[in-house]
Amino acid sequence: MTTPDNDPGAELDDFPTLTQRYQRELLAHCYRMSGSVQEAEDLVQETFLRAWKAAGKFEGRSSVRTWLYRIATNVCLTNLENKPRRPLPAGLGTPEAMAGDALESDHEITWLEPVPDAAVVVAERDSIRLAFVAALQHLPARQRAVLILRDVLRWSAAEVAAALDTSTAAVNSALQRAHAQLAERGLTEDTVCNELTPAQEQLLERYVDAFWRKDVDAIVSMLTAEATWDMPPFTSWFRGPVNIGWLIGNECPGGANDMPMLPTQANGQPAYGLYMRTPQGDFTPFQLQVLELDGDRVRHVTAFFDQALFERFGLPTRLPADHAPAPNPR
Repeated sequence: MTTPDNDPGAELDDFPTLTQRYQRELLAHCYRMSGSVQEAEDLVQETFLRAWKAAGKFEGRSSVRTWLYRIATNVCLTNLENKPRRPLPAGLGTPEAMAGDALESDHEITWLEPVPDAAVVVAERDSIRLAFVAALQHLPARQRAVLILRDVLRWSAAEVAAALDTSTAAVNSALQRAHAQLAERGLTEDTVCNELTPAQEQLLERYVDAFWRKDVDAIVSMLTAEATWDMPPFTSWFRGPVNIGWLIGNECPGGANDMPMLPTQANGQPAYGLYMRTPQGDFTPFQLQVLELDGDRVRHVTAFFDQALFERFGLPTRLPADHAPAPNPR
C-alpha cells in the first residue's frame, strides 16, 4: 500500500515536474472518489491549480504528496455535492434478468466508468478494481473519502481528521460504517489476485477464440456457476451460465468470425475491446468487456457499450476486413 514520503517543500517550485510525478496516482485517487475518468482528470487539474495558488502558504508540516492528497480529497468532496452515485446495473437494486426478458437502456443514469491501467498507478490493484470502485459508490462521499484515506493510503485517523477538518472519533465512526456497508456486499479491498496464472492466461485465450467462433457452449463452460454479466447503459443484469449463454446466443448480433477482440487492461483487470463486423466487411467497436476471474473461470463480465472508451483505451476505431485474432491475443 501507499505510504507517505518526505518530499522537500522546494518541489513546489517546479510545477511541471510536480504534475508529472503525481498525475497518475492522484488520478487513481480522484477516480476512486468519482467513478468517472473524465471527472477525475478535471479534478486532478483543479487540484494542481489550487496547489499552485496556495504554494506560498505551504509550511512543510507534511510531505508535498500528503498535502496534494488533502487538496484532491476536498476538491472531490466539493464536486460530489448533490451528485448521484455512479452504479453498475447490478447495483441498481433490481433483480437479475431472466433469459428472454426485454433489454432496456437508461442513458439518464450516470454510469460507473472503467479506467485504463495506463492512466493510473495500479500497484494497488485491489483498490482500483471495478467491483471495489463500484462498492465505493454506494457510500456517502465523506465515508468514501475516509475509507480511501485510511484503508488505501494508510493514513492515520488523526491525519484524515486534519484533512477533512473533523475529529478523530468522527473518522473512526465513518470508517466503521463504511466497512459495514462493504461487508454487506461481500466486498473488501483484498479479495483479488494481482497476477494472472498460466491457467488464467490460457482461459483468456480460449475466451477470445470462443467469441471469434461464437461458440456459446464454449463461452458458457468458462463461467462460474454464479457468474454475472451486466452491460451499461442497459439496466438488466444476468446471473448464471444458462442466462448468460442465452443472452450471448440470442441478443448479440454477430455470428462466427464477426467478433474479434483486442486485449487491454482496465481497473487492474483483463479487458477486451470487442468489435463487430459491418455490412461492408470491416469491424467497428461494439463493447468493452472487463473481466473478473475466479480461479480458472470467469466470475463477472461488465460489457460497456460506450464506443468512446475504445479511443480512451488506445484501441483502434476500425479493424480491416481481413483482420483475424492472433494466436495469443495477450
